[in-house]
Amino acid sequence: MPDTRERAQHPEDIARLLVARVNARDLDGILELFEPDAVVAYPLDRPSQGTAALRELYAGLLATNPVFEVEDPLPTLISGDLALTSTTPKDGTAGRVQVARRQPDGTWLRVIDRPEA
Repeated sequence: MPDTRERAQHPEDIARLLVARVNARDLDGILELFEPDAVVAYPLDRPSQGTAALRELYAGLLATNPVFEVEDPLPTLISGDLALTSTTPKDGTAGRVQVARRQPDGTWLRVIDRPEA
């Protein structure tokens, strides 16, 4: 069966897609938003790297039944195939920043994610 999930056409699409997939409890869809060797700095003192570690991280998160909200993006900075994205957090944390990389097909995947400072 072909995958019908939306792909990020712009770096800032990833945040919106991540929120939708967390709220839908779509673990495989969440993982599709990251490169295979991506790192998520959560918790800050124990970052998770690679698909297996991210699967464990997000499975644990989904088990808590979170409800995420789309946050307003700050201006994206792009240099070649890399992009720095960030959002203004609604939960009062200091900030969220991510690095995404343009893929050969023109879509974007996260490489580094720091969900809160």
